[in-house]
Amino acid sequence: MRTAQQILAEAAVIAVVGASRDPGKAAHGVPLQMQQYGWRIIPVNPTVDELFGERAYPTLADIPHPVDLVDVFRPAADAVQVVRDAVAIGAPAVWLQLGIVSAEARRIAEEAGIDYVEDRCLIVERAAANLTRLT
Repeated sequence: MRTAQQILAEAAVIAVVGASRDPGKAAHGVPLQMQQYGWRIIPVNPTVDELFGERAYPTLADIPHPVDLVDVFRPAADAVQVVRDAVAIGAPAVWLQLGIVSAEARRIAEEAGIDYVEDRCLIVERAAANLTRLT
């Protein structure tokens, strides 16, 4: 298993499940900041067509290209299905944002052999490691 910082360092494309159009929510600000530091953000939200200048997709299965990381801004109860969906699309890693914890989601990820992070924030980990994808 890679560390949280290794996952971020090696990821280029992040699918954000639960990405929000509301600038007051972390599910908007966190992916936007990651995009500003060079990561490609693919919003997954069935109620919008575009976010962050990128086409939004209703589900992970609808994304027509590989993703390096699935970032989850959904309640812990939804995390289990999101992890199943991430496994189904071949994502190598899943990240549950700060405050989201699920033993069942962790078990599914471990059984599938994919990296799993929970209850941690992308931008905090990015800043702690001083990571950027900008050249």
